[in-house]
Amino acid sequence: MRLSKMYIRTLREVPTDAEIPSHIWLLRAGMIRKLVSGVYGFMPLGFRSVRKIEEIVRQEMDVKGAQEIHMSALQPAELWMESGRWYAYGPEMWRLKDRNEREFCLGPTHEEIFTDIVRSEVSSYRQLPLNLYQIQTKYRDEKRPRFGLMRSREFVMKDAYSFDRDWESLDHSYRGMYEAYEKIFTRCGLVFRAVEADSGAIGGSVSHEFTALSDVGESEIAYCEKCDMAATTERAACVDDIPSQESELPMEKVMTPGTKTIEDVANFLNVDRKKTIKALLFRIYGETDEMAYYVAAFIRGDRELNMTKLINALGIPEHAIEFADEIEMSKATGCVGGFTGPIGLHDCKMVVDSELVEQKNLVAGACEVDHHIKNVNYNRDYKGDIITDLKLIKYGDKCPVCGSPIKIARGIEVGQVFKLGTKYSKSMGAYYKDENMEEQLILMGCYGIGVTRTLAAIVEQHHDENGIIWPMSVAPYHVIVTIVNLEDEVQNTIAESIYKELLENGVDALIDDRKERPGVKFKDADILGIPVRITVGRKAAEGIVEYKIRKDAINTEINAHDAAGIAVAYVSAELNK
Repeated sequence: MRLSKMYIRTLREVPTDAEIPSHIWLLRAGMIRKLVSGVYGFMPLGFRSVRKIEEIVRQEMDVKGAQEIHMSALQPAELWMESGRWYAYGPEMWRLKDRNEREFCLGPTHEEIFTDIVRSEVSSYRQLPLNLYQIQTKYRDEKRPRFGLMRSREFVMKDAYSFDRDWESLDHSYRGMYEAYEKIFTRCGLVFRAVEADSGAIGGSVSHEFTALSDVGESEIAYCEKCDMAATTERAACVDDIPSQESELPMEKVMTPGTKTIEDVANFLNVDRKKTIKALLFRIYGETDEMAYYVAAFIRGDRELNMTKLINALGIPEHAIEFADEIEMSKATGCVGGFTGPIGLHDCKMVVDSELVEQKNLVAGACEVDHHIKNVNYNRDYKGDIITDLKLIKYGDKCPVCGSPIKIARGIEVGQVFKLGTKYSKSMGAYYKDENMEEQLILMGCYGIGVTRTLAAIVEQHHDENGIIWPMSVAPYHVIVTIVNLEDEVQNTIAESIYKELLENGVDALIDDRKERPGVKFKDADILGIPVRITVGRKAAEGIVEYKIRKDAINTEINAHDAAGIAVAYVSAELNK
């Protein structure tokens, strides 16, 4: 492709709304264009890289026997109502009505659609296992779209769905997709970890998230260097502290004026924060006002609440919970903002962290202004409606597997796999007939890859102060041939010869034949991140050209007749790693 004919516009200045490297460089390289907040279009170079990622995905899916189809993004509401997710998915779902008032959504995912296909067309065990996938645009009405392609309202996703007759077969399908994902992200040039994850709105019993390691990632992963434990912090189990051996002391109400925080009350009473109980108050909303209720969650004062664990314990969708208005909740339950404890509450569901059960003589709010209670003990003084692990794991906590100190890293979620089991087949009636002609529920798995988010993750891991450094496998073009002086006939002849030889050998090549200053051409080549640059300049008459590998940033002089061959060999070696 000739740059003089290409629709391209690089930027010299950092866009004002771009905060992280991938957003900055994809905009500056002219690879994406913003339409509105959270909605981006792909320009020629950017779209080429998207398609190369898609092709890697297709190749690895096909190797595992998955079959590609393409379903509509427009989905009828009745299928989501049938599965029970029309309400549960929440405000992130784009909902709309046609002229006849029939309800639809723009698909954020496609479990219902694929389940509907299979229940209609699969009837016998002989048709299983089956794995269908698509690469398609998805829509989620993000509350706060940010970071370019990282959290957008419209994105390209590969979603696959496996259908099996029993758990053993599902385990095999799940392992196959897990292995495919490892190959996909390796081929894309990503440094990643696969970690246990929460299933969220998709559901199911087991899930793993594939996380591209990055300091700007929104995912936090906890991992142990002494064993194989690795999980998102949302999912990671916490180890309760050693049970207290103290004898239970009599409760004592004390004045604690103005001590609304754990730190304040600990300092006032001269106790360790570990000896306090923290209360967090919430309002839970249902499909109707009558279904709403209040929740008080209690954890040790030095701990942080894991909202995902609380949501799972309550069995509610993420959008159905918010922090309570303390004044309104006080009228209904007797809580007192800043001084709430588990004693004296009423008409309120109490969720207690498991660690509190075995701890003795703790300090808790008295549900009375400027008062706390000392020597509060579980069972004797209060009981919870739900006892569970509510803690957010943090750096240095004990590994739940081996007890070694936990490490924390950040990353970008680029893919996730789920064992759905019968979550959708049961609610939607997806059965097959076994060898005895008896109906059995189909077991399902779900497997997603954020294609456009993967593009951003690659740039996060592969860039420098001058621009993108594309891995060869996903680079929009492999080699760029730069002509320094278009008016020099020798330079033009050599450049055209090298360019032609590259194309004949199957290399995706660009030739920069624009009427621009050499400095502009070199700057653009670095911003665009093309892996190899061959510069035909002042030594062309001597049969010498410059050869540069983008990731090495070192110029070497080579014989012009050898340039294309050297580049072809390098591209081939990189693609076949």
